[in-house]
Amino acid sequence: MLHIGQLNHLKVLEVGAHAAILEGDQWGRLPLSLQQCPQGVAPGDDLEVFIYLDAESDAVPTTLRPAASLGQVAWLEVVEANELGAFANWGLPKDLFIPFAEQQYALTKGAHTLARVYLDNQGRLAGSTRIDYWISDDSQGLQQGDKVSLIIGDKTELGFKAIINHTCWGLLYSNELYQKVRKGLVIDGYIKQIRGDGKVDLTLDQPGFSTNKMDIVSSAILASLEKNDGFIGLTDKSPPPEIYAAFRVSKKVFKQAIGALYKQRRITLESSGIRLISSAINQE
Repeated sequence: MLHIGQLNHLKVLEVGAHAAILEGDQWGRLPLSLQQCPQGVAPGDDLEVFIYLDAESDAVPTTLRPAASLGQVAWLEVVEANELGAFANWGLPKDLFIPFAEQQYALTKGAHTLARVYLDNQGRLAGSTRIDYWISDDSQGLQQGDKVSLIIGDKTELGFKAIINHTCWGLLYSNELYQKVRKGLVIDGYIKQIRGDGKVDLTLDQPGFSTNKMDIVSSAILASLEKNDGFIGLTDKSPPPEIYAAFRVSKKVFKQAIGALYKQRRITLESSGIRLISSAINQE
């Protein structure tokens, strides 16, 4: 059975001068432009295509990938707003329609918004910016330490809300962020903890940072010191974004690494930075 708004695997029935004909199950024979087909496509091949409905409500296959499939959320640009609603670019020839009733606030051309793809009561794909209606605080199926996909939402007094795997909300705390984030950013994260009320705290740090990974960070710090005449202007008081820009790790991990190097007597800690102990070079 063909599934609207999702990826489907369809068999090629025949190949013509301009299109390949795909087996569309309940929708019959579906043409796919040869420009979208892999080179050398032949009858019997299996193609992965996304299915949407055109203006006449006919099923259309495409090898293009939209920003979001049915049930998913994406950061989209509004390309038109009129008396019918708004239309957002989601990577397909037919823009995603966002009805007035599904707009959390009035959308204007050129604006960006988080939108969730759903099926309306006529079976057509549409978008909704009423994210809280679709996304809950239910953490069912998640466990502490899980790696998850995040879409950054609104900023709060504590940090940034983030949509976890398109299904529920979590929170990234500002005082734990080591890189800049913005609304709509898609980034990997981890479940830091699930609170008693079921709400989820998130982190961009991988839990259980291994000794091997710590050694890699320590080596990077030593290499940077040697490259910069034995001194770098970073300390455990440096802003997280500066630390991340230099070593691509969080402030917490950086502090652990320089703490280990200090105990090994390979560096000294000064008010303005870190200095390499000269004898440490011979230990490499």
